[in-house]
Amino acid sequence: MAAHAHSSVTHCPLVTLTLNPAVDATYSIDRLVRDQKAHAQAVRYDPGGNGINVGRALKILGATAHNFCVTAGEVGQLFQRLVTPQLDHFHAEHIAGETRINVTLLEQETAAQYEVSAVGPALSAAHLEKITERFLAQCKHGIGIVTGSVSPGVSETIYGELTSRIREHGGRAVVDTYGALLRHTIPAAPFLIKPNRYELEQYCGRELPALTAVAAEARALQRSGIDYVAVSLGKDGALLCGPENTYCATAPAVKISSTVGAGDSMVAGLVFAFAHERTPEQALRLGIACGTGTSQHPGTALFTADDVAALQRDIAVRALDI
Repeated sequence: MAAHAHSSVTHCPLVTLTLNPAVDATYSIDRLVRDQKAHAQAVRYDPGGNGINVGRALKILGATAHNFCVTAGEVGQLFQRLVTPQLDHFHAEHIAGETRINVTLLEQETAAQYEVSAVGPALSAAHLEKITERFLAQCKHGIGIVTGSVSPGVSETIYGELTSRIREHGGRAVVDTYGALLRHTIPAAPFLIKPNRYELEQYCGRELPALTAVAAEARALQRSGIDYVAVSLGKDGALLCGPENTYCATAPAVKISSTVGAGDSMVAGLVFAFAHERTPEQALRLGIACGTGTSQHPGTALFTADDVAALQRDIAVRALDI
């Protein structure tokens, strides 16, 4: 299956919503020493926020998406300048305050990665309603993708409410979030959720060291009314549980540069495949190829079409019958 899917036309609208985007600053340093200044060998600035990353990834795959987000202040202007060349349709709601700056430190000596996620600007009920109404209007008979954290002042029930409203608009909701936001979303039965293993463990309140335990929890969630449950397993790959079966695939071994954006890239691969009516096996293979490809690049740089074409050849998908 070619990743250069520019010839592949879908009439299924793809729409992302990012309520709390960020400028991602990535510093490459030798090592962190307590109470001492660390000098960076390299610095890069990327537009961040989970939904934004999904939109950027969909564009690389050759799909057109509408991307809605909230921006604020001078940092918001920088964010918009960084993101505009990487998206086809960018729709911003401007508010008071400053868009957040997230920081990733890549420690070369130990290959450790430290991430600091900042607090975003407060989002008023009026601005929230405005951006969500614009987003929902584009979701008709399409796939609405809501991901990541929310701004201060936004209710933990927001993604569950949006899931129900996307369905009312004849669309399918894809939700990638964690904690209380995820707990409030599950009863609304989205089309697809993608927790990682840790987030799934947090949800069910116990450790899931064995793949069969992860698969059993994914199946229980799927039976609650969700069409597909994808669980990313880091270097162990991912599984996808749907009505047909539970499929598992291992990620190809690559040199990891930064894992920022890898989960979002996997979501984009899954969404692209389902929008083009691919099989669950094909969806999982594409999702893992996108995520693995992104982990090879620095900062929040994403995979390339060539990465995906090469990686897909090395991904074997098997049915678990769970």
